[in-house]
Amino acid sequence: MLAELTANSVADSLARRELKPLEAVEAEALARPSALDALEALAPAKHVKVIAEIKRSSPSRGPLADIADPAALARRYELGGASAVSVLTEGRRFGGSLEDLAAVRQAVSIPVLRKDFIATPYQVFEARAAGADLVLLIVAALDEPTLAELFGLVGELGMTALIETHSAEELDRAAALGARLIGVNARNLSTFELDRELFGSLADRFPAGTVRVAESAVTGVADVERYRAAGADVVLVGEALVTGGDPIANLSSFLAV
Repeated sequence: MLAELTANSVADSLARRELKPLEAVEAEALARPSALDALEALAPAKHVKVIAEIKRSSPSRGPLADIADPAALARRYELGGASAVSVLTEGRRFGGSLEDLAAVRQAVSIPVLRKDFIATPYQVFEARAAGADLVLLIVAALDEPTLAELFGLVGELGMTALIETHSAEELDRAAALGARLIGVNARNLSTFELDRELFGSLADRFPAGTVRVAESAVTGVADVERYRAAGADVVLVGEALVTGGDPIANLSSFLAV
């Protein structure tokens, strides 16, 4: 599934590249104001921090929420205390777009993450051109040279890479890069099965000074508490916020942990 999602995202970016060449997107990216400091926004604090996600659907759950106005939802996330907003820009299985990201960037004053299956420099330049401050890089989807190249490019453009891992070996690869923002996704992107204990089993492998992000498997406050007890500085929450009623109230309960 991960290979398919990545291949499709790259194919869609190649179609966009036919309409807007790399040179044009690169120029747009370089003309943007400086990216916001995501590491400062997500730095460890007394209480857990939340990256709140704009997520319409997923391969594992199907349709989740209509979200006709992602900018309005992002403003509610910010009002509720989220430290950053994640925007899924993959269109085929998640129903997102770069237009969603651009709209969210204009609507909020906190960092914005492009969450997609990034495997080419073009996609990184697209992210900055649309206003992203953070870019997700999935270790399992990238070979070592590509991961290093994209990690370097994200930094050169002033953004922060959130390096997503799913195993001890992948977390070690993220650490070897010098990544300062590392996530552990409880969802196996090959099988889409959840391992709610994965973050806790890997927490001791995070290098000192990194921001530790727990991703997926958050359905309520108890899940946030479990991640926090295991050492998470940040939790990334999508489905629980788009399907769980009032996102401001839900964020308030999460942020009290």
